[in-house]
Amino acid sequence: MRVLRGKPQYHARMERAENRDVYSVSRLNREVRVLLERGFGSLWLEAEISNLAKPSSGHWYFSLKDATAQVRCCMFRQRNMLCAFAARDGQKVLVRARIGLYEPRGEYQLVIEHMEDAGLGALKRQFEELSAKLAAEGLFAAERKRSLPMIPKRIGVITSPSGAAIRDILHVLARRFAAVPVLIYPVSVQGTTAAAEIVAAVRLAGRRAECDVLILARGGGSLEDLWAFNDEALARAIVASPIPVVSGIGHEIDFTIADFAADVRAPTPSAAAEIAVPDGEEWLASLARIAQRLQRGLLRRVEAQRERLRWLIGRAALVSPSARLTQQTQRLDDLEQRMARALRQILTDRRSALGERRSRLRQLSPVARVRAAAARQAALFARLRAAVLARLHLARERLSPLARTLNAVSPLATLDRGYAIVSREGGGILLDAADAAPGTMIEARLAVGRIRAKVEGS
Repeated sequence: MRVLRGKPQYHARMERAENRDVYSVSRLNREVRVLLERGFGSLWLEAEISNLAKPSSGHWYFSLKDATAQVRCCMFRQRNMLCAFAARDGQKVLVRARIGLYEPRGEYQLVIEHMEDAGLGALKRQFEELSAKLAAEGLFAAERKRSLPMIPKRIGVITSPSGAAIRDILHVLARRFAAVPVLIYPVSVQGTTAAAEIVAAVRLAGRRAECDVLILARGGGSLEDLWAFNDEALARAIVASPIPVVSGIGHEIDFTIADFAADVRAPTPSAAAEIAVPDGEEWLASLARIAQRLQRGLLRRVEAQRERLRWLIGRAALVSPSARLTQQTQRLDDLEQRMARALRQILTDRRSALGERRSRLRQLSPVARVRAAAARQAALFARLRAAVLARLHLARERLSPLARTLNAVSPLATLDRGYAIVSREGGGILLDAADAAPGTMIEARLAVGRIRAKVEGS
């Protein structure tokens, strides 16, 4: 009975084992992989790279970790070739990945499809958010943009005074239109203080109103290098500036918030300079063409007037001048008679006025006044003569002692007493006979005249 009871239990266990769905490890890993891939799809992950390996196949194998966990990752060669930088351990990255399973080892992993620097990604997101905000406010609207003057009186350049951008701008301006003066507003174009310096320079240029075009420029660089030009305050300062702004920041592929806010965006600093001024050579060529057209027009006008003159001369030759001469003769006679009448009237009026003035002159005769003036003049002359004689006498009395004193000390008085002044010919006065050797030519000045002599001995 125990045997019979035991046989049915054995067969039941066998039947249950036959109905089991037994997985192999390969099958299990494969289905888990499918479930993971279908369940999550692509996702974004921000973490730090560690244990990076780059075998000869070109694939990248590494882990992504945060403070408490990590996950294995792989990035195949076809994908990592599109990466804009070389990954390194310790670098924080932002990745787009699919969740998968490496079946041979049963390891859960991420298959990376795209990778970017996490810092760069944050800057891009910040750039896009600020750009959308300012665009919604209308700061980038095309209808607000101002046109540039055809020939600016002065160009202001806001950039680093030591960078390559200012050299490129000055070179282009000198080549295209050297007559336009340039005013440089020196600022930092990179670093923590750069944005504030640039904003201050834009506002300063607007207050001074020294220029009618501003060029905001910087050479090329990474997104971090150009970040000072993605400042919200700078965008608003550009829009509020009373002076049109041309931006020439980075290279042609670089875009900043300042480019969107500027009235004109140039791909490079050199292109900004070309936009700001006309081409002088083209202007000269255009002026030469205009001068040629003007010369041709003047020649045509002169020729037309010459033809009209010939026509008028021919027409005048056909008209007899006798009738016109008769009319002019009659008019001359009429004018002559009117002139005679006018002269007679003028003479009559002048005689009447002269008679009236002569009568008034007799009433106001100046004879008495002339006599009084003559007497007064005689008295004044007498006083003047007496004063002059007194002044001369006083001066003579003062001069006499001075003349005597001067005559007493004058060397001429000594000469009058028979002395002479002897000097070497062409030299100074002789004071010692030893200074005049025999044969020396000397000159003696007397009271009257001079004597030249030759020394024979002493």
